[in-house]
Amino acid sequence: MTQSSAWQSCVCLFVVFLAMAVRSQTTPLRSISGVVITDKNELVAGATVVAEYGSGRREMVTDANGAFRLLVPSEAVTLNVVGKYLVFEAKRLNASEPSENLGLQVSYTIPPVHESLVISASALNPTIDQRNDNVYKSTLFSRDDQIFDTLAAGINAGQHEGGGKSLEIRRFGFNLDHGGVNGGLKVLVDDVQQNQSTQGHGQGYLGALKTLTPELVDDVDILNGPFSAEYGDFSGLGVVHIRLKESLPNLLTVRVQGGSFGAFRGFAAYSPALDNADAFIAYESSHTDGPFINPGRYARNNVTGNYTRHLNAKESLGFKLNFGTNDFYSSGQIPLDLIASGQLNRFGFVDPFDGGRVRLGTLGIYYKRELANGEILKLDGFLGRSLFDLYSNFTFFLNDPVHGDEVQQHDSRLQHGFNAQYLHPYTLFGHPALLTMGSNFHDNQINVGLLHTGDRKVLDVTTSAHAHVTNAAGYIQQGVDLLQRRFHFDAGLRVDYFRFDVNDHLDPQHSGLQGAAQFQPKVNLSYTLSQRLPLTLYASYGRGISSQDARGVVQHPEQPRVSTTDFYQVGTSHVLRRVSLSTDLFLIDRSNEQVYIPDDGSFELKGPSRSYGWEAKTSVRLTHNLVLNGGLTQVSNAFYRGAPRVYVDSAPHSVANSGLTLVNWRGFNGSLRYRHISAYRLDGLNSAIRATGLDVLDLSMSKRIRHGVDFNFAIDNLNDKRYWETQNYFQSRLRSEPTPPPSRIHGTPGYPIGVSVGLTFRFGEK
Repeated sequence: MTQSSAWQSCVCLFVVFLAMAVRSQTTPLRSISGVVITDKNELVAGATVVAEYGSGRREMVTDANGAFRLLVPSEAVTLNVVGKYLVFEAKRLNASEPSENLGLQVSYTIPPVHESLVISASALNPTIDQRNDNVYKSTLFSRDDQIFDTLAAGINAGQHEGGGKSLEIRRFGFNLDHGGVNGGLKVLVDDVQQNQSTQGHGQGYLGALKTLTPELVDDVDILNGPFSAEYGDFSGLGVVHIRLKESLPNLLTVRVQGGSFGAFRGFAAYSPALDNADAFIAYESSHTDGPFINPGRYARNNVTGNYTRHLNAKESLGFKLNFGTNDFYSSGQIPLDLIASGQLNRFGFVDPFDGGRVRLGTLGIYYKRELANGEILKLDGFLGRSLFDLYSNFTFFLNDPVHGDEVQQHDSRLQHGFNAQYLHPYTLFGHPALLTMGSNFHDNQINVGLLHTGDRKVLDVTTSAHAHVTNAAGYIQQGVDLLQRRFHFDAGLRVDYFRFDVNDHLDPQHSGLQGAAQFQPKVNLSYTLSQRLPLTLYASYGRGISSQDARGVVQHPEQPRVSTTDFYQVGTSHVLRRVSLSTDLFLIDRSNEQVYIPDDGSFELKGPSRSYGWEAKTSVRLTHNLVLNGGLTQVSNAFYRGAPRVYVDSAPHSVANSGLTLVNWRGFNGSLRYRHISAYRLDGLNSAIRATGLDVLDLSMSKRIRHGVDFNFAIDNLNDKRYWETQNYFQSRLRSEPTPPPSRIHGTPGYPIGVSVGLTFRFGEK
């Protein structure tokens, strides 16, 4: 080739590239945006929207609200939605057709409500609520109980003693104590039940949540009633299933933070990049004294790990571990009348030795295989060991004016269990259907006792026993879609068998063996009026159960061994592009329940009872980066059935929450969260004896400083609200009081305004 020919070729190439550049600069672009929804108007997060056109393609994954936005050339475009078990008919848009605020409708061969280990669905379904990891990765948590504040969903939780003790849970007009009575709220972490039956400090105690590390939370799913056959014991007022990450996006993640009240916290996680495997190992350490005159000295240390091996494209085997220690002192619940008179400080104390220590460890194994025709088999098992000692003084010097009324509640526990589930999608008379079958087994061997102590020294042994509690269950649930998937019906049946074996070390007459079985039917309906009308109607019924303390079952075999909750709910859901709304009415009937009071070894019979009311939840996408969420649960009435009328006490009738969440705006992430509970009665007969409500704001924010470095900032109780986390009505006496006063209200103070700052470092993106 001559020099002249070479120059001519270069000029031609330059002209061609210039023409292409000019064309790319002059080709107009248009935005394609909208949401991906199911045939039941539920938003679909994590689906991939693909736009294909003559000169290329673009794709985007839908966010937590099912939204997407793509910039493409102004020409004909073919849209597809891709995702696991998703079915979508390709949609073609001509250059002149509207492309904003689209609704791309998909259907599932296996709904996400069944595909994963836990229930996973949109907040639009009134039976199910969901939280993703945005709030957990952006928020500085200085106390473990703050995790429950993010759940909202009609759940009100408060610290009993201002420290490491398990939270008091209140929902739908019932006080669940620490999670296991009055229907119970079942809490699981990766399929491992956190509620501890026949516990030293109350049935269904949720103290195991102290080993949960917020940065490792992937998502949280909340079932608002006992509507799935998959769940049994303690599920009467709903299920909270927390799912942890299997790996982290960076090789090394480090967070350090400090704040008010002597709080500091560190988190470090290593997540290697492995072929055909996901893994991490994480350590969390935290300490806070709280605002209390008697410092809380609340220290937690947690180690969490995961290794999941992908044996092939359709088969995986995983191992999880979690170990934790928890040591604390508590302010206790102090009389509010003495605070009002100036005899006690709001953050004062009576017994400086209140508090406790906990040691927990859990090992889990998980197996999942996708079979032919989309079938799924899931197997998992766990082994756990825990040691628990709690020192409490509720009544001070009422019963023992010399040494005081301090008690030590002891629980030493070995537990193990397994879960099996088989999912079979198929066609039933030409209609899509899903058959779910499974079984659960949970075994607890517990040494449990109650001791009279003073200054944490044993004075006398009140109770001491070994309890062996076994729960075996099986369930089946059948779902089918009719009328072109506009009508969904499923029905299920679950049966649980409990074996209560008690060997009382002090009184052989209180030893014995008892058994109990209980069937639980489940029915769910949903109907979408029209594909063009964004309205779906729901109706659900489920029977939930709560087991009783084994000691009470053996000592009083004439009383019910398993209580039941019949939960009825009807509701609607709506999707109007940027706005979603769900509403429902509920009616809850509780059977008689025998409650063992571990504080003094006595028994109390409650029920039957009834609660009814309504709920409303909404989500509004204000901008691409800003979302407003809110919800209100209103109990119209809660009472014990019978005459004379006695009302259910110790739980608020109005629970509201809202949040303004900012996601990925110029490096900023954050949320402003509001929570409210109404004042509520503390006595079933006297409406004048009431606990005060609360209105609290919390702010959290993170800002990307540079690549791999984030600055974190949080203000808890932004409005510096003076409030009480829990309030209870009972009799107590201080040493200085000459005679026992009448029953009075005792409270645990909420934290005042507090500031936390921190830095998060991420090294080695995968």
